[in-house]
Amino acid sequence: MHSCNTRMAKVAAVVLAGALALSGCGGGSTNTAKSGPAVSDTITAQVAYSSRDFNPLSTSMALPMSGNWHVTEALYTLQMSDYTLVSGLAAGDPETVSDTEYVITLRDGAKFSDGNAVTANDVKASFERVMAPGGVYAPMLDFIDSITVRSDNKVDFKLKYAFTLFKNRMALVHIVPASQTDEDLKKMPIGSGPWKYTEITDQQVKFDKNEYYNGEFPAQASHMVWNVNVDDTARVTAMQAGKSDVMENVPAKAFGTLKAAGSDIQTVGGFNQAFIMFNTRKKPFDDKRVRQAVFYAIDAESMIKNQLAGEANMVTSFVPESFKTYHQASNVYTYNPETAKKLLAEAGVTGPVKFTLYTTDHTWITQLAPQIKNNLDAIGFKVDIQSMKSSALFPTITDKDDADFSMVLAPGDPTVFGNDPDVLLNWWFGDTVWTRQRTFWNGSDGYGKLHELMDKAARSTGDEQQGYWNECFDLVSDELPMYPLFFRKMSTAVKKNAFGSYTPIGTTGLYFLNASLNG
Repeated sequence: MHSCNTRMAKVAAVVLAGALALSGCGGGSTNTAKSGPAVSDTITAQVAYSSRDFNPLSTSMALPMSGNWHVTEALYTLQMSDYTLVSGLAAGDPETVSDTEYVITLRDGAKFSDGNAVTANDVKASFERVMAPGGVYAPMLDFIDSITVRSDNKVDFKLKYAFTLFKNRMALVHIVPASQTDEDLKKMPIGSGPWKYTEITDQQVKFDKNEYYNGEFPAQASHMVWNVNVDDTARVTAMQAGKSDVMENVPAKAFGTLKAAGSDIQTVGGFNQAFIMFNTRKKPFDDKRVRQAVFYAIDAESMIKNQLAGEANMVTSFVPESFKTYHQASNVYTYNPETAKKLLAEAGVTGPVKFTLYTTDHTWITQLAPQIKNNLDAIGFKVDIQSMKSSALFPTITDKDDADFSMVLAPGDPTVFGNDPDVLLNWWFGDTVWTRQRTFWNGSDGYGKLHELMDKAARSTGDEQQGYWNECFDLVSDELPMYPLFFRKMSTAVKKNAFGSYTPIGTTGLYFLNASLNG
């Protein structure tokens, strides 16, 4: 999850997102447990991902990422509904000393949930821990040359070069007390946000309102309870029974059921995707023509229609058409098995190629695998399928120097860290575990060319910057170390009348800093 030495963002991970919930101060019954009694003034949700590592300085898992949006603060807050920057720990915009130096002043009276003041030293320590060698976010911040404490509430950032996305990147580091150890942060981080954690287990995450919060997004209830249900059916059943105010990751087949039970279904398009990742050093997938053949062989349009009930968009670039930085890539893959066979022949592939397609165990991912197997078998492959939890798949199958896998199908969405191409390209193609051990693409000619373009884009602005990003999109669509099959729409179920206002997001997780409950 690091970014490349080009700079930026590696960030979130494999597939991202946590979730929160919202129950109402009067917006319907809520729960403190999966089957416990209703509690007033409590926001209750069903979330689709699990994790026990909540360290804001290193985690990239969906559940803690989403939870930390509400508990810990960055200098500027990335509003997940539209990716704008809004108020955070900083008081106003950075003061520009020069195009390579900025001073940021902290919000007056900002305190952590333990009552201690947030200081410039906490900011400096948080950034330096994130930027330490080997840190998952380090590459995305390598444009920073030094950080200096000017006073208790002022921090000076000196940059290695002028970087137009400086303020955006300040949203990536969530500030925690300098005294909290990594182990403390993993178990239950302390933050200065509107909520504080009170309990984290495999089954639930519980929050209380942070009485010391003095920012612009105060908590809309006294408590939150997120019930962890990775299984789609379990989440739907709980939502249908009126046990939750919000449910993330609604399967399309459950839309009618939940609407009938009193929920509104809100669907937003974005970058969320199922991707195919190759071991680019494993024959025959070390040849990009074979990787291209795989994408031509898969009937993504049928998958969207049949497995996803139309709730996804076709891929015509590395980023969706809805993004302002969109550019149609030079290679657009539509179902064409004859072209796939031709590419295999050009690559010298003869006879059946046997391999295992590894997938994560997310329900919507495992439902895609049989069609992919059938499509690939039809052009001469012989594919077995093995599904496992992400927490097992990546450490045991991919993340080792002698990894022998061929192909992985998994979900992912790094837009939890922002939606500019610099972040997104660095997440999967930076100098990180993704390129060093998962795709093994690091050091290849294609990798080198991509990073030349990414470095030029990082130092550019306007049309020139967009031009370099366009070249990046073209290159990635040609090399395909990993690439999306489609962009999946994100669907959230919200109990009717629970909120006075609520805006759904197009990435994994639930986001309520700009929501208001009916009281």
